[in-house]
Amino acid sequence: MKELLSGFDEIFHRDPQTACFAPGRVNLIGEHTDYNGGHVFPCAINRGIYCAASRRKDSILQFYSESYPAAGVIGYHLDKLQLQGCWADYPASVIRAFAAFGYYPESGADFYFRSDLPEGAGLSSSAALEISAGIMLRELFSLAITPQELAVLGQFAENRFIGVNCGIMDQFASAMGKNRHAVLLDANTLSYRYAPLGEASIIIVNSGVRHSLASSAYNDRRRECERVRNMLNVAALCSLSREEFDSSSDKISDEICYRRARHAVYENQRTLDAEKALLSGDYEEFGKLMNASHISLRDDYEVSCSELDFLTETAQKIPGVYGSRMTGGGFGGCTVNLMEKGAVRLFTETIKESFETRYGRVPEIYTVTACNGAEIIEL
Repeated sequence: MKELLSGFDEIFHRDPQTACFAPGRVNLIGEHTDYNGGHVFPCAINRGIYCAASRRKDSILQFYSESYPAAGVIGYHLDKLQLQGCWADYPASVIRAFAAFGYYPESGADFYFRSDLPEGAGLSSSAALEISAGIMLRELFSLAITPQELAVLGQFAENRFIGVNCGIMDQFASAMGKNRHAVLLDANTLSYRYAPLGEASIIIVNSGVRHSLASSAYNDRRRECERVRNMLNVAALCSLSREEFDSSSDKISDEICYRRARHAVYENQRTLDAEKALLSGDYEEFGKLMNASHISLRDDYEVSCSELDFLTETAQKIPGVYGSRMTGGGFGGCTVNLMEKGAVRLFTETIKESFETRYGRVPEIYTVTACNGAEIIEL
């Protein structure tokens, strides 16, 4: 906290009016189902983005991030908010989204960001950035916006202005997380419920392979699913049960699109089954569903990579590990691993040694806990 306040003062030469923390997220299961009208099962994690902010007397917006010190302070004009092709476009796009929905800031503002999330690792640093900016706007200008609405505005900003056709899971988890719980979200209706995580440990392993959703095949996957939705004439792929999908498979003329859609439908059912397993304390079953999710992401959705496959295959052989899978949009990033608390040390040692032997570098490993969604920090 001290570093956040002193950093703001050093850059903007005054004290901030307000500050917040917006967590990143890890998705336990339910990947690429949110934009297909299905269920996801993430939790907010105790790593994220801190933001301090103050209003200005003019119409200038200024953004500074400790993650990009060489970029310095990046400025925009509130009345002509043109994006600049840099990291600050994310919070700037949130301001554009607010204005589009009738929440127009009364003046400019200064924003200072500090992060302990690894960039490009698939832990939703962009969504945490969007939610932190939204929280600050809400507080600075006394706007009546709920956490759910913040999530919707964050997704709108990324879809409309950044150009990433993402679902709402990342923003929702960052805004709506709950301490020691995962949240099962129906992305079609935005209805949700929480499930306690119990005593199992959550470990994240960063493959070190960076991904960029805007320049990856992410949007291609979404278009492929849309093609099947149109072929089957359904409102959303995940409205279909596995049996309904299988009985309609002869209507899908493209093999690649068929496999993309099969992943979405089957993954949605795995996610619902995973909630039942967690509520009954059956971590072994939960882990089996995680493992099956990774295979589907690797083979049907084709969003994994050799490093993620190696990490999951290695983890699944370690005693005490319930399950392991890639998490996030894919094409790099992290694996999420669920295990007994007593297995953490062996897991960490084995993963580090095995990965270094294979790839010549030691992966970053984070032990995380599920935390509350974005909150104001008392100054």
